Amino acid sequence: MKEQPILLLTGDEILNLFKGRETDIMEAVASAALIHKTGDATLPHSNFVFFPEKPRDRIIALPGYLGGDFQTAGIKWIASFPENVDKGIERASAVLILNDMENGRPKAIMESSIISARRTAASAAIAGDILRAGKPVKRLGLIGCGPINFEVLRFLQVRQPDINTLILYDLNLERAKQFASKSLIRTPDLSIEYAKSYEEVLGAGDITAFCTTAGVPYLGDISACPKDSVILHVSLRDLSPEVILNADNIVDDPDHVLKANTSLHLLEQKIGRRDFIRGTLADIIDGSQPPRVEGKIPIFSPFGMGLLDLALGELALKLAREQKMGQEIYGFFPPSWIEQPER
Repeated sequence: MKEQPILLLTGDEILNLFKGRETDIMEAVASAALIHKTGDATLPHSNFVFFPEKPRDRIIALPGYLGGDFQTAGIKWIASFPENVDKGIERASAVLILNDMENGRPKAIMESSIISARRTAASAAIAGDILRAGKPVKRLGLIGCGPINFEVLRFLQVRQPDINTLILYDLNLERAKQFASKSLIRTPDLSIEYAKSYEEVLGAGDITAFCTTAGVPYLGDISACPKDSVILHVSLRDLSPEVILNADNIVDDPDHVLKANTSLHLLEQKIGRRDFIRGTLADIIDGSQPPRVEGKIPIFSPFGMGLLDLALGELALKLAREQKMGQEIYGFFPPSWIEQPER
């Protein structure tokens, strides 16, 4: 049998492959969520590696199988070291391995921090758009001015082209200004406002996205939110359990989001039940749940399913083959044990 090579894709290649592909990415994310809902997928719990002397740092393994039109399996191995930002390098680094479903062998290895950021943002943008229930978004609040919220902006601009104002808040004002400068390169006519508090952002945005490195909840009041607004709780540990209890909660997967001391997990531990979750993003996409319920602010809290990484990995692999991009690695696997010389 002829050896099939492993395709290696770098971060620069992923960026080139995904340029202008926001709609394709969101379609892949939505498709993966719906396939997961049908049960044609395997989504083991993520495994966290913590370090006793470095409590803020972690590495997470996200394995899975995604059926449907994808028919793929693999694993993402992603590290989050927040202090990297002070060293001038990105907080997150990741690698994705895709396995061939015919023989189980790895068929692709690719840089995955870009895939991870864009699947996270695409999921949030889909939720933000649908949970607005047809109302346009003009003012977008962003709490945490890093790469994930930059991607949230990218994808929301595709779904909500009327966005004309950003309300930015970051503990580091210079970081917020850098975010603004980069945003204006892509969209020069955006209006930029710098908020002085979380409450100011919540009160001013049609959608507010939390993308921070918070380890414990710090915000216990969202009463400033306009009644038709939406919160994208991407970083999962910003809002107090009391806020979650009184909100309209949509998640990507209940079993996954109710762990690792997320705000929702803390609430479940406190009250001993999980009926405060109304449904999943897939329920909203397929119409089995309405976009929102009367009198509550919808909050989307995505744990981040590894199945979405697999979906975008397959998209990257398809595009790379079409464009003849990436490096093919031959000779990675050893000969069969019968053929191996004694050494």
